[in-house]
Amino acid sequence: MRKLKVLPSGRPGRGRLYVNLPDGQAVAWYDRQTNRISVLADDRREEILAVLRPYLSGTVSIGPPPVPSAADLRRLALPPDEDLAPNRPGEALLGELEHGTSGARARHRLRQDLTAQQRMGEILDALPESRGWRSLHSLDVPGVGRIDHLLLGPPGVFCVLTVPGRRQRVQVGDLLLTVGRAGPRPDPRRARLAARYATRVLTAPVTPVLALVDASRVEVTPSVRDVRVLQAPAVTPYLTEAATTLKLPDVEALFALARDRRTWRGPGAR
Repeated sequence: MRKLKVLPSGRPGRGRLYVNLPDGQAVAWYDRQTNRISVLADDRREEILAVLRPYLSGTVSIGPPPVPSAADLRRLALPPDEDLAPNRPGEALLGELEHGTSGARARHRLRQDLTAQQRMGEILDALPESRGWRSLHSLDVPGVGRIDHLLLGPPGVFCVLTVPGRRQRVQVGDLLLTVGRAGPRPDPRRARLAARYATRVLTAPVTPVLALVDASRVEVTPSVRDVRVLQAPAVTPYLTEAATTLKLPDVEALFALARDRRTWRGPGAR
């Protein structure tokens, strides 16, 4: 008999746990928010309970799944290796630090970037899922580079590029950004390019955001209107007070599309 595997999906400690066969087919999932196990293969109920038991707490209900939405069906059909939801903030940088970049100066810069992305990731992940907020981290996009964070919620979809301020003044222009006395960086252009790509593949408007972490002062050129420039932790008030543009089913459908790695490989990749 094929052994079942438990795989997390979504934010660590908060998303669903899927019980899969070795070939990736889901036979059940445990929703930690509702404390319910939805069983797709009733003949394996005892095995499912056995592998999930270490993760259960309190009174757990079990039964057939509710009528699945289109987003649920898409998620169930998603191979685990293609699911971006488990990515941690700064996931790619962790790999670079462990296996790639050498040189003390370069590694110091990488650690600063990683710390900034982790802090911003914590802020975004703290937005309540119960109110429709979903976030993804460290998305590799061909021809664009890396999207640090993709945030989806009632106010829309946001492509977030994190900038470590290093306790210095940050100047943001139409095309370039400068931190302290360092050379200018093309972050505004990168944010626009990533948001345009995300708009195309998700077929929904995506707002580019520059999120500044630990900047001592921020100066934004008045002509910068299409890119949102936000400072941590003021990101949360801006997002939670923004006008609603998406209904919760729309957020779920877009999240199901965005979490699929194949979505980001370009129009001809799927």
